[in-house]
Amino acid sequence: MSLPKITRLPSVRLLSSIHQQLLLPSIPPLTGPKRAVSQGEYRRPGQPKVDKFPWQPINFGFSKGFEGVKKHFALLKKEFSDRWVGPQGKPILEHMLEQNQVLWEFRGPESLEQWTVSSDQEIGGQSEVHLKLGKNHNTCLLYGTLSSTPPRDGETRYSGYCTMRSKQPLASFDRKKHYDWSSFNTLHLRVRGDGRPWMINIATETYFSHQKDDIYNYFLYTRGGPYWQDVKIPFSKFFLTHRGRIQDDQHPLWLDKVNTIGFTLGDKADGPFQLEIDFVGVCKDYAHTEEFAYEVYKRNPEI
Repeated sequence: MSLPKITRLPSVRLLSSIHQQLLLPSIPPLTGPKRAVSQGEYRRPGQPKVDKFPWQPINFGFSKGFEGVKKHFALLKKEFSDRWVGPQGKPILEHMLEQNQVLWEFRGPESLEQWTVSSDQEIGGQSEVHLKLGKNHNTCLLYGTLSSTPPRDGETRYSGYCTMRSKQPLASFDRKKHYDWSSFNTLHLRVRGDGRPWMINIATETYFSHQKDDIYNYFLYTRGGPYWQDVKIPFSKFFLTHRGRIQDDQHPLWLDKVNTIGFTLGDKADGPFQLEIDFVGVCKDYAHTEEFAYEVYKRNPEI
């Protein structure tokens, strides 16, 4: 015996009509601000908004343009001449037998133009950092005051860092250049500090956009006092970090395309600091045979 089918279409239609007439008109439509065509750079809370077009601060003077063209063509001429002489303008035999190379030394005001300094003042902090030449104009002195007090913006929880970083080398017409340290295996420094621990940061060229914040780091321990210390750090000791976090997947430092090197202080010890640097160089230590100091994943494990 078959039961009669029960249809509930009228009741469903009645409820839907009541919902449309009573509930929906009382709820305003959800509207949001339209997305701008061009997104500007991030502005922290409390900073005033700059109502200027991007091209307004640029100087379009004829004299500046002429000097820029003259500079880039001189760099282009030097690039062509260096290719006939050898790598980096040195004979090929000298380049192959070279065991020590000084990359940065501070012997005048023009040497400071290759570096830039920054601190947590960029995020609203209170640390200060300065860079100047030493007493005899043969060294550079990085000094300032470290403060770990975070800014009162309701967003930043940690603060307190000061950084000195070399500028990206550029070829003619602002093309990127890279340092090739593949012939060396050790970083050589001559420094004089105040006993604070520093972090050495080496940034290399990346292949993907999400790797732009990858940096290789290692520690620089200064002992303080009036005496200089020669520090030699093998490149095999540098470990990979991304935005300050140590990565599980480690691999050796890429020495063929090095962009910048930097020194960072962030030991959370508030107060004055100073670091004096004589030179930064690389060397070839034949006694050091270690390839990499950390465990690496096997890309193609044996079966």
